[in-house]
Amino acid sequence: MKSVSVPVIYEDNHLLVVEKPVNVPVQADSSGDPDMLTLLKAYIGEKYNKQGNVYLGLVHRLDRPVGGVMIFARTSKAASRMAKFFRRNEVGKTYHAVVCTGAKRPPGRGTLVHWLQKNTATNTVRAFDHPHDTAKKAVLDYQMLSFDPGRQRALMKIHLHTGRAHQIRVQFAASGMPLWGDQRYNPDKAVPGQQIALHATVLHFQHPVKKEPMEFSLELPHKEPWIFL
Repeated sequence: MKSVSVPVIYEDNHLLVVEKPVNVPVQADSSGDPDMLTLLKAYIGEKYNKQGNVYLGLVHRLDRPVGGVMIFARTSKAASRMAKFFRRNEVGKTYHAVVCTGAKRPPGRGTLVHWLQKNTATNTVRAFDHPHDTAKKAVLDYQMLSFDPGRQRALMKIHLHTGRAHQIRVQFAASGMPLWGDQRYNPDKAVPGQQIALHATVLHFQHPVKKEPMEFSLELPHKEPWIFL
């Protein structure tokens, strides 16, 4: 089994905030690859000399190809409250992404509104421009930070108002700006083995027990395709 290091950003008796590496699943799956829950339970068990099963609550998710800041709960009370915060959209979530634009310069700012329907059999999501059947409304705001007409890419800062599966990936693809490296929603441009250019950069929320405002942020990777002149 390959070795994976998970940088810890913050921890107390209630929360564990970490930087999720790209291409690491949040929990165990059929691949058998190391996953975040297993790795972090082992970290807690070793650091605090805990015997037997270690509790760690999964309160939100990031897609396997996506890296960035992620919160886990160390107690059931914190897990219940954090899960409620996420359900109510009371956690501020900021992402950065590199999108494929074509030759045309995208708008400097915008709001994307779609209704998303997930196919659990294929683990894919379809976007509609209007209410449709069981599709759920998805809303995000974006700001273009940089545009490279030569490479036909733009760097976007994204604020989520909802937390739907594959939301950023699907909404930008549906708007003609699919994410760089997205094997699923940008297959014509993605090269096999590329990692999707999507990073969870900021989370802010109220501490579930201390009631204090908390904010955690990460810098973008210092490598392609994140480098813009």
